[in-house]
Amino acid sequence: MSTFVTRFFLLTVFLFAAFSTPAVAEVIHLKNGRTIWADQVRQSDGKVEYDIGDNTYAVPASSVDKIESGGIAPAYANSSAGASAKEIPALALSDETNAFGHVPANIIQNGAVNEQALSDLEQTGDVKAVALGYYVAGKSEYDRGRFPQSRALFEKALHWDSENPTILNYYAALLVRTGNAGEAMSFAERAVRLAPNSPDALAVLGYAQFASDRTSDAVNSWKHSLQLRPDAVVQQMLAKAQRESAVEASFSQNESAHFTFRYEGKQTSDTLRSQLVSLLESEYDDLVRQLGVAPHDSIPVVLYTSQAFFDVTQAPGWSGAVNDGKLRIPVQGVQNVNAELARVLKHELTHSFVNQLSGGRCPQWLNEGIAQAMEPKTVASQGNRLAELFRSQHEIPYNQLEGSFMRFSGAEALLAYDESLAAVEYINDTYGMSDLQRLLSLIGQGSSNESAMRTAIHSDYGQLDDEVGKYLIAKYGN
Repeated sequence: MSTFVTRFFLLTVFLFAAFSTPAVAEVIHLKNGRTIWADQVRQSDGKVEYDIGDNTYAVPASSVDKIESGGIAPAYANSSAGASAKEIPALALSDETNAFGHVPANIIQNGAVNEQALSDLEQTGDVKAVALGYYVAGKSEYDRGRFPQSRALFEKALHWDSENPTILNYYAALLVRTGNAGEAMSFAERAVRLAPNSPDALAVLGYAQFASDRTSDAVNSWKHSLQLRPDAVVQQMLAKAQRESAVEASFSQNESAHFTFRYEGKQTSDTLRSQLVSLLESEYDDLVRQLGVAPHDSIPVVLYTSQAFFDVTQAPGWSGAVNDGKLRIPVQGVQNVNAELARVLKHELTHSFVNQLSGGRCPQWLNEGIAQAMEPKTVASQGNRLAELFRSQHEIPYNQLEGSFMRFSGAEALLAYDESLAAVEYINDTYGMSDLQRLLSLIGQGSSNESAMRTAIHSDYGQLDDEVGKYLIAKYGN
């Protein structure tokens, strides 16, 4: 069994990393020994319903041992990617924007954008106020993870005022967040030119540069941002970029149609590099056919031949490759592309496609399940073991597999990967690849994970746990 692991895009970690103060939670203790930390818990019709952020889940009351109040949720307990996570560094309205004039309070009504209020605002002819109105609406959608809607509103705001640094900055952040870093660069640079002493503008420019593989430029931008205002997330990213720069300073680089490659020239043979380019381009075309989407920007690939892989990524020792917006592949001792390396490359590359289709919002179990299925890999060798785990209710509930698997031990991670693949096999066998694509698209359009699941596969998380268990038992159980 492969022991490699992948992470969400690094920018996703930036935008949704859990740096918030631990919150008081209600704790659900399940009979199988697992624990769920929730914001609110209630019992209804034989189920225990609980809220985590904006999402509502349920488990059978018969599976619950006890419920306690007043617990402190661990940093990873919030399984909703954006529910209580740190956003892009607080982008407060600038003094110039605040001077634009009054914007009606009803731009946002009951949590939704009031299109009529925006239309009425346009009729006033107040260019700055209209721009600010669309900005407020766009930011509201951005905060809710509704990125396509947010993008359209920000673009309207820029139509009315193309030189407002706050609007430019949020628009650049949105583009980076949705895998369009190359497109974001000009907007981020313009925001910095207009507001050269804004730590937020410099931070976002750094993210656009880092995602565009301009690491040294990102280091400079983040250093400047931190001089103006300390920020723990930016400091963490700066440290990573500096590690990368130190390790890769002497690397060689070349490009292909869809990739840029960096490697230790003396340690990586011409034959291996040629094979890697050919394979990745072929797999890229295959994924375009299978998933119906392509990443907007060239994908960086970094080949490591030493401990440098772990030094840069800080990945756990059981991992063997990382996709953090760049495909980071350890190839020490490898002279030719073998079957295992080919699977790793296909897996990691798949994450770039899933990220594009889902706007970077895909829950980890779905992301990892699809990546394994594309290798291709099946759950057959672990089917009987998984069937027994689900039969005895000792599986990890899927709503606890939305966040990064990096927090797991090696054994826990292997189970998380197996369950992820089992869920994707169940969905594909039951509904087909088109509904998997639909599920990703709904998530990318701003639907919560569970809402998208109900629409695409007619299941909430509790039902998914039950259905995957039945699927495994029927197919592999004795």
